[in-house]
Amino acid sequence: MDRLEELLRRLVDEACGHPPGSPERQKLLTRIIRLSASKLWRESTPHYQDALQQTWLYFCRNICEGTTGQTYDPELGTVITWLNVYLKRRLQDFYRNQQRQQARTVSANINQSSSGDANEIIDPVDTLPAEPDVPPILENVRFWAEQDEDGELRQTHIQARPQVNCQVLILKRLPPEESWKELSAEFGLPVSTLSSFYQRQCIPRLRKFAEKEGYL
Repeated sequence: MDRLEELLRRLVDEACGHPPGSPERQKLLTRIIRLSASKLWRESTPHYQDALQQTWLYFCRNICEGTTGQTYDPELGTVITWLNVYLKRRLQDFYRNQQRQQARTVSANINQSSSGDANEIIDPVDTLPAEPDVPPILENVRFWAEQDEDGELRQTHIQARPQVNCQVLILKRLPPEESWKELSAEFGLPVSTLSSFYQRQCIPRLRKFAEKEGYL
């Protein structure tokens, strides 16, 4: 076990010795996130940041108590290995969902061409229940986005669409997030337009805040 892994294990033990939601635990979890971030799996795919956000959420909920999954067991592997396994699974989920969406789109186009009326398509992902309690890190992100003290998030918007700005999109993409499909219908814009704007303009500002707060 290298020095980082040993340090992370000690920090986990210490963090879990404090009550859930306590400032002491939150401070230690933040330090674990900061130390682990650079060691996680990285790839330049469209949904990587969304998968990473879900991974940190999973970490906060299950590192000490198995709130939404199985509690972390240090005997089965390091914290980084545990996080990487979850992160890669979420990336696979996004890829499979994308493939299903493409297949449904093709099917809908075929049905519409043959019958003149597109059949209703139910996305199983849309039927999943909303996730429960949001951990302090995400509460802080939500508060930051809602306050938008310097107005930068509201002022950063899609051209000629001031109502579609970084403040709105960041809040809507926080768990339980609205899907790009739902946002596309709400704003009357293509998924690709919304997702591209979010990746180019909103994610860098979200990352800057996270780095400032010590989350990354």
